[in-house]
Amino acid sequence: MRSVHNTIYLAIALLLPVLSFSQQKNIHQQKAIMEMNKAIIQDLYEKVMNKRDMSLLPLMVSEEYTGPEGSKGVAGFITPITPLIAAFPDIQWKISSLVCDSDKVVAKWTWYGTQTGDYKNIPATGKAIHINGVAVYQLKNGKIIAGEVQTDRLGFLTGLGVLPADIATAPVNEQVQFIDKFLVPPAGIAEFKQRVAVNRRFIKTLPGFISDAAYEYIDEQGNLVFVTIAQWQNKAAVASAREQVQAEYKRSGFDMPAMMKRLGISMDRGLYTRAAE
Repeated sequence: MRSVHNTIYLAIALLLPVLSFSQQKNIHQQKAIMEMNKAIIQDLYEKVMNKRDMSLLPLMVSEEYTGPEGSKGVAGFITPITPLIAAFPDIQWKISSLVCDSDKVVAKWTWYGTQTGDYKNIPATGKAIHINGVAVYQLKNGKIIAGEVQTDRLGFLTGLGVLPADIATAPVNEQVQFIDKFLVPPAGIAEFKQRVAVNRRFIKTLPGFISDAAYEYIDEQGNLVFVTIAQWQNKAAVASAREQVQAEYKRSGFDMPAMMKRLGISMDRGLYTRAAE
């Protein structure tokens, strides 16, 4: 019996180093992949963004990638960058940190540029600005499959002089809240949210915009109840924004009423001012 036990203990003892080696090998492989992913994002900013070598993008961006407006692959990635570079031709990104966790890389950066061209209805100002931002990229098999970018939009607009340097200088009694409430049937939720994301990105670039927020819940019938609240400096800013939103719809060929009717979406909208204390 002792011989049998000794045989079992020996087998276990021989197996443990094998398991340990296998685990170590996996750890080394994971570290190697993460270092490779960090290098890809480093090259993305240094070689593609800063040196404008867009020919490298097919090597870095997967066909799975979906851009903010729904375009796929390299086209989806480059669409939001092109007008920015056109308006700020000297733009440069400086990475302050790169952190990798599993298949994601987080890049913290500041970009510097001078606006010599129009950008999303903002005429060229000739002003040099710098903006902080954070981007999160997901990679698979050495290529970017998803990305999310967060920038200091308020700093961007104040830097260009579109908004006052101290937003608090806008008279509080003139500020207005533009509130939309939507009821969206289940089948139309995905398309609706995609459109809302496009609209919210656009209004953030308009003069007089201060802030916005969105709230949602699913009712007992599975409908999405979605509320957006956009704060503007005054009623004139809202009127101007409406005109520019409609102009953007026309430019892009988007028909808002047709989409609402097709998806069965109902809406209640109003312009609110601060109530007296």
